[in-house]
Amino acid sequence: MNALPQDGATGRVLGVVLAAGGGTRYGMPKILADGGAWLRTATDALRAGGCDDIAVTMGAAVVEPPAGTGALIVDDWAEGIGASVSAALAWASGRRGVGGAALTVVDTPDVGPDVVRRILEAAEGRRERLVRAVFDGRPGHPVYIGADHFGPALEVIRGDVGAQRYLRDRPVISVECGDLASGRDVDTKG
Repeated sequence: MNALPQDGATGRVLGVVLAAGGGTRYGMPKILADGGAWLRTATDALRAGGCDDIAVTMGAAVVEPPAGTGALIVDDWAEGIGASVSAALAWASGRRGVGGAALTVVDTPDVGPDVVRRILEAAEGRRERLVRAVFDGRPGHPVYIGADHFGPALEVIRGDVGAQRYLRDRPVISVECGDLASGRDVDTKG
């Protein structure tokens, strides 16, 4: 793990499940996968991992969000995950007292609260931090984006690359989580 800076303001951590996509390779929107179990697993992981408020991005399919979770409808979901990330950061930007947002994807069903907790411990709710889970050295989710980065990230996030373009040129704290989960996206059935 990289050294952690000690400056910066802190605040509440919002959690967002990115689940607006159509799941083309999977054959259906992944928000519906396993009868909605993947969605419940992801929101439960964020909640039990330490997020204060949780929302789910929806687009290709709109469902009743799990109890205690809000829905963020992403009208331009077909443009790619960047649309979901933008919706998540815009939602988080409008909230008071926020230190950052933990973003995870619906299609990593083995990522549980222990992974989220590890990311949030490194983030410490700090506004200036960027923290990313890595699994055996491979970047994955969740990703914590401190509130100081919301505006600048929204300026560059587009299409099907999410926050990667923004994170690439900045100091990101990588937190190894391969001992807790595979972190692999499930892109196809079977």
